[in-house]
Amino acid sequence: MPTTTPRVALHPLTHSDQDEFCTLVRASSTLHHPWMQLPATAAEFQDWMHRFDDGGNLGFLIRVRETGEAAGMVNINSVIRGRYQGASLGYAAFAPSAGSGYMTEGVALTLQHAFSELRLHRLEACIQPGNKASLALVQRLGFRFEGVSPAYLYIDGDWRDHERWAVNAPRPWTPDPSLPEV
Repeated sequence: MPTTTPRVALHPLTHSDQDEFCTLVRASSTLHHPWMQLPATAAEFQDWMHRFDDGGNLGFLIRVRETGEAAGMVNINSVIRGRYQGASLGYAAFAPSAGSGYMTEGVALTLQHAFSELRLHRLEACIQPGNKASLALVQRLGFRFEGVSPAYLYIDGDWRDHERWAVNAPRPWTPDPSLPEV
């Protein structure tokens, strides 16, 4: 699976990324508010990293190949096997490189990884209706609108509505062995 484009590389998120990650999250607080809340301190980061311990969630940094700097992060969350073979997708740009197109390339690499290496069949991104940049990103990558989920996630002190966008693996697709044959 390609993990790079000419401009970006996809790297698994590790504990050693803590300082850079937290610094970029703090520098991006205006960009992320009110859409999401990411760990901004060492303690928050260490707690957050436990979500990746069992393999049901995967975290990545999107790095600019020329500089090595992190342009953003992307997660494949809540992987479900069996008849579903899907997961949810979460992502965020970091302010210093927002608007550069790095996120589109990095999320596209994540989709390739999810569909080829993880052999998932479906990815879903849930986005607050006012988050125009995020909505534009999923549209560029071929996600389809599937509806609105009222009061879907608790963010910034309130239950926020989210639009559901999804994309399926391109065909032909090789299923994961956990998919039942009948």
